[in-house]
Amino acid sequence: MSQKIDVAEVAEQARIALTPEEKDTFQRQLESIVSYVEKIGELGLDGIEPTLHGNSRINVFRDDVVVPSAGRDCFLNNAPERNNAEIRLPKIVEDA
Repeated sequence: MSQKIDVAEVAEQARIALTPEEKDTFQRQLESIVSYVEKIGELGLDGIEPTLHGNSRINVFRDDVVVPSAGRDCFLNNAPERNNAEIRLPKIVEDA
C-alpha cells in the first residue's frame, strides 16, 4: 500500500519555496519515514486492544477526607509580617 508523496507538489500547495536540493533531501527523508510507518503496519496486532496511553489509566484521585491540620496561629506565626489574623504581603500591583 505504498503511496508516493510528491514533496514538490506539497511545497507548491503550501506556497513554500524549496530549492531543488531541499526537494531531493525532503523527498528522501519523507520516503524513509513512510517506509518505516509501513513496517509498523506489518506487525501482528490481532487481539491487541487500541489504547490512548501506554499504561492503563484508572481514577488516581483519592476520596476527599477531612483531617486535622495545623491551626491558623501556626501559619500566622510563620508569616514575615501580619496584621491581626491576616498575613501582610508587599504590594505587587502598581496604581494605574
